Amino acid sequence: MAEFNQVYARAAYYDIAFRRDISREVEFIAAEYQRLNGRPLASLLEIACGPGYHVRDFARRGVRAIGLDLMPEMIDFARAEAEAEGVQAAWIAADMRGFALSAPVDAIITMYDSIDCLSTGDDLVDHFRTVAKNLTPGGIYLFEVTHPRDCSMWNYGSHAYRGERNGTKVEIIWAVNNPVPDPFTQVAKVETILRVTENGKTTDYPDTAHERFTLPQEFIALIKLAGGLEVVECYGDFVQGLKMDNSPASRRMIFVLRKPVEP
Repeated sequence: MAEFNQVYARAAYYDIAFRRDISREVEFIAAEYQRLNGRPLASLLEIACGPGYHVRDFARRGVRAIGLDLMPEMIDFARAEAEAEGVQAAWIAADMRGFALSAPVDAIITMYDSIDCLSTGDDLVDHFRTVAKNLTPGGIYLFEVTHPRDCSMWNYGSHAYRGERNGTKVEIIWAVNNPVPDPFTQVAKVETILRVTENGKTTDYPDTAHERFTLPQEFIALIKLAGGLEVVECYGDFVQGLKMDNSPASRRMIFVLRKPVEP
């Protein structure tokens, strides 16, 4: 998988640009598991966890939480943040394909368009099979990406993230090359700039990665091909009952899958 190594390896700068209140997302995930299984969520894995925002929030709520990320720098940063907060969580540096937990979990989540880095259908099938193997019966898998209206094969759009902390300003500017996806592979070469201003000096860290654009019906077909998971719903935001459509309220594409309970 191609990754934005310049961006993700600089975890502290990434955190300045991306940290935000994710409590609504956490509450939605917990409520969705409760709705589908009639019991509280007890364990969770966040894939491509970055600084571990959701892991740490779930852990504070008493859930056994695990963070997995390909970048060791992100895992080290997330672990240090959790320790500073007195939060107990587990951390794994690993690929989102082919991983194996010591025990299955009730929920797995992949946030912030991270699933886009799986650039082929085979990668996605491998990923979905791996997720299914690591879920408890009745367990859910939630992944979210940008609404196709706002970022798609035909219009990548303009995306930038900014933050400031203790005198350090960070700006992450996505798709500075106006990427055009390959019409056959549906993969775009995306150039990004991490811009850091501190101590009166501005430094740019250019980076490149590849992202795949996958439409809802493709996801559904690949999930069926992988087996082991059923599509529950595709939501437009972290709001119970808000199905994905073209209304202004529908701003994300959030799939909820479930591992069937054996008879």
